[in-house]
Amino acid sequence: MELYREDPYLRDAPAEVVALTDEGGIVLSQAIFYPTGGGQPGDSGWLEWGGQRLPIATTLKGEAGASVLVPAEPASLPPVGTPVMQVLDWERRHRHMRIHTALHLLSVVVPLPVTGGQVGAGTGRLDFLMPTPPDDRDGIEAALNRLVDRDLEVSDGWITEAELDARPDLVKTMSVQPPRGAGQIRLVRIGTGTEQVDLQPCGGTHVARTGEIGALKLGKIENKGKQNRRVHIALA
Repeated sequence: MELYREDPYLRDAPAEVVALTDEGGIVLSQAIFYPTGGGQPGDSGWLEWGGQRLPIATTLKGEAGASVLVPAEPASLPPVGTPVMQVLDWERRHRHMRIHTALHLLSVVVPLPVTGGQVGAGTGRLDFLMPTPPDDRDGIEAALNRLVDRDLEVSDGWITEAELDARPDLVKTMSVQPPRGAGQIRLVRIGTGTEQVDLQPCGGTHVARTGEIGALKLGKIENKGKQNRRVHIALA
């Protein structure tokens, strides 16, 4: 069960170990740890059981999308069937959520096709199909922060693959297509009704309202080839 998707604000939750991978990873019955994907890093934190504490360095995506927890160091693992408490490095996760939502806003302010992106803990970037650099950096930063200050609601929903095929305009990313095969694709919406500013497929974790992002700074804009520009942002 993907608890991180049902409630991205969960900081800890009980679970049971259901599998150990050949590489030393741990799979739980329900996961608050987000697995690396969509440009967002996997979560870190720790597991607790029977007076033991195991640091988790990152989380990867396993079979059928399962979260595979990767220990930070070689250690004895809890056997299959062990009840554990999973605890997030919440501060790191929350910065990922703030930046990921901010990058959605950046794709609104810079309405160009996205060719790549990366979420970090306090910084992030999008690559755009942008032959010439923008001539109004201050204007982009100001527009970003105006969207933050509007404190727009961030929500999610689902669309069928057929519905998405009928609305190709929803897919902004040229380099990464939404995962298919499950029948439904998750959409993240920013704003509601006439206040809606963005709607696009995304499997990542986000804040509940844009005001939670806080002030943003526009970083360097790099030339990444004839047609591409890399735009960096950071939490102020």
